[in-house]
Amino acid sequence: VQLQASGGGLVQTGGSLRLSCEASGRTFSSYVMGWFRQAPGKEREFVAAISWSGGSTYYADSVKGRFTISRDNAKNMVYLQMNSLKPEDTAVYYCAADMRATYYSGSYYYQVAGVRYWGQGTQVTVSS
Repeated sequence: VQLQASGGGLVQTGGSLRLSCEASGRTFSSYVMGWFRQAPGKEREFVAAISWSGGSTYYADSVKGRFTISRDNAKNMVYLQMNSLKPEDTAVYYCAADMRATYYSGSYYYQVAGVRYWGQGTQVTVSS
């Protein structure tokens, strides 16, 4: 599977961006897909994930209510709509495929080690 992310850019606080990730491969629709991000000097962190059908979504607490993940299996695409952006959202955003979650205390946790495929990053910069 190859992943191509796009849509990053420079935006002011409170603005919006929509990231896109195009995937190659016939098994795309069977994978949990998602997004991670990495800010300068920090570890890569989970942002959002979506089940193979699109029926279940998961978000990091820091983006809940502001970001929305979606997918179009017919087009092999995954999207991340980011609204009400904050300076702390500034990071390189990475598309991820075939994500394995850890279930603990009633919640699913997605970590870098559980991702099988990575795309190249797209820079998102939010100015204050």
